[in-house]
Amino acid sequence: MKKTGAVLLAIILVFGMLTGCSASSDLNHKSSDKVYVVATIFPEYDWVRNVIGENNNHVDLTLLLDNGSDLHSYQPSPKDIVLISTCDVFIYVGGESDAWVDDVLKNAANKDMIVINLLDVLGDAAKEEEVKEGMEEEEEEEEGEEEEIEYDEHVWLSLKNASYFVTAISDALGKADSAHKDLYEKNAASYIEKLNALDEAYGSAVSEATYDTLLFGDRFPFRYLIDDYGLDYYAAFVGCSAETEASFETIVFLSKKLNELSLPAVMAIDGSDEEIANTVIQNSASKDQKILTLDSMQSVSRKDVDAGETYLSVMEKNLDVLKEALNNGK
Repeated sequence: MKKTGAVLLAIILVFGMLTGCSASSDLNHKSSDKVYVVATIFPEYDWVRNVIGENNNHVDLTLLLDNGSDLHSYQPSPKDIVLISTCDVFIYVGGESDAWVDDVLKNAANKDMIVINLLDVLGDAAKEEEVKEGMEEEEEEEEGEEEEIEYDEHVWLSLKNASYFVTAISDALGKADSAHKDLYEKNAASYIEKLNALDEAYGSAVSEATYDTLLFGDRFPFRYLIDDYGLDYYAAFVGCSAETEASFETIVFLSKKLNELSLPAVMAIDGSDEEIANTVIQNSASKDQKILTLDSMQSVSRKDVDAGETYLSVMEKNLDVLKEALNNGK
């Protein structure tokens, strides 16, 4: 989502403070004996945790969005900007929602910072945002405004992608902390084995499923996951949409698809009020479909992390939901 001019102006003012005077000691978290890592979202944070291992005193890791706020609406605070500016390794998604990052990095105090942009790691494998049949389309660009390619930002919802990202994180930590490079590589290899095993479980579940299509009465951030296993989908909105109400035409389209495909469930994502999903069901022929929720990990909070939530645990729960959605509730 595009940030407002006021927010961008505030960020520029913070840059001025950073360049005009030294950061205060209570915000400057640098020390000589630790590698400081800042991850914007939970999946990145958890991948780093697995690469560095338990009881690691050599890395200080910060999760930036730790209060359950959504990546698409996040606005960095002055303290956040200083944390990024002085860290050794910075990890972010790199899509339109992260447009603010460019200015932060240009003005970073640490010019030797290692930066991991997840979309850059994917390269040509990054997918453009897709407007599928029946979806509410985003507002059109104003006349004369150059249309930019928008990439689907939800790259973490692919176990295959996660393996690439974990390798990139291991490489970055090895450069920032060469004394423990072998440890990071060993931990990364062990974790990637777990990712691959779960990826295989997803593949097996889909190959044995009754249905091959999911219908979302909601935003759709699962493009990478769907494509990984050859599934099809329909949805009310694209993954980064700010819309909350679907048009009559979209409701009718989705309801007809629900009837046509005899699907047993309508999907929602974490944090949804399920209003659109309910409306789609009530406009279907049978009106008895379940609403099932897939977790996009866009609202994970510090409380969830402290309670033991992990990237793998969420993806395992999503697999159980997927099996139910594709097998008539069984």
